[in-house]
Amino acid sequence: MPYHRRSLWVVAIAFAVTIALIIATLLTGEFTLSPRGVLDALTGRQSDDLANLVVLELRLPRILACLLVGATLGLSGAIFQGMARNPLASPDVVGFTTGAATGVLVLLLVEGFAVTASLSIGAMIGGFGTALLVYLLALRRGIHGQRLILVGIAVGAMLAALNAYLITRAELESAQAARIWMHGSLNGVSWPQVLPLVFWTALLVPIALALSRRLGLLELGDELAASLGLSLHRAKAQLIVVSIMLAAVAISVGGPIGFIALAAPQLAQRLARTGGVSLLPSAALGASLLLGADLLAQRMLAPFQIPVGLLTGALGGAYLLYLLARDWQRR
Repeated sequence: MPYHRRSLWVVAIAFAVTIALIIATLLTGEFTLSPRGVLDALTGRQSDDLANLVVLELRLPRILACLLVGATLGLSGAIFQGMARNPLASPDVVGFTTGAATGVLVLLLVEGFAVTASLSIGAMIGGFGTALLVYLLALRRGIHGQRLILVGIAVGAMLAALNAYLITRAELESAQAARIWMHGSLNGVSWPQVLPLVFWTALLVPIALALSRRLGLLELGDELAASLGLSLHRAKAQLIVVSIMLAAVAISVGGPIGFIALAAPQLAQRLARTGGVSLLPSAALGASLLLGADLLAQRMLAPFQIPVGLLTGALGGAYLLYLLARDWQRR
């Protein structure tokens, strides 16, 4: 699908901002490094073992995790919002993120799994189960509009209560780890967690971009899309599957990080001035937003690190109020 020139400018600007954030993350922190020291560590010429540890084993995997988690969340949110034609229809609002978190918590606290690949499968199962439940409850009027959002919020609230119950029934150490994970945190992310994320992202992002034309037709409305030859049920099923998988792999690494899937597609649409959501700018802005939020979470109260999900959740709440106020003004 060809991209509008302004959309490509948005991607380019987001890329430039991302590069600046990467440099700031690598250079600053409790252990400061010079640009030459970072470059030597990245190229293998650094003789300082501590510098190599900080750059290669602590900061670099966290940066890559931020970029991939942010991009997949932004892409997932763009698909949901485009398909439902509603700016509030992101996976964290309609309960799919909470359901994916339920799948991960079951593996962590009940079955005792701790392998990232297994957690990804658990997140996908939880996300798909939630999507099926929301679909069945909203089936009367289909997967679009206010009904989807209201049903998703109700299901998400019930699953949030279930998640809290699972944590209360776990051993103290496991419950504390799960509670931190539920806030959405990238603290301590390492290469064994990042590599499966790289695999899933490399697999799912091209599929999502290949479905962009079908998403664009759905944004025109079901009747017009069907008249243009689109199989509505097949297209929606494909988009839902890809979107849930994108959100699930992000959640399995970073936990249920809010705001990114909600705001990145809307910011991309406003900056690119397109009629509907645009997938590539949404992914680029999602990566930039999460990397910037994580840098702020690390440095704001240093050496104490805030879980990035708390920061993005606060920003997301303010943004949600803005969307609601704007909708009320239009009425």
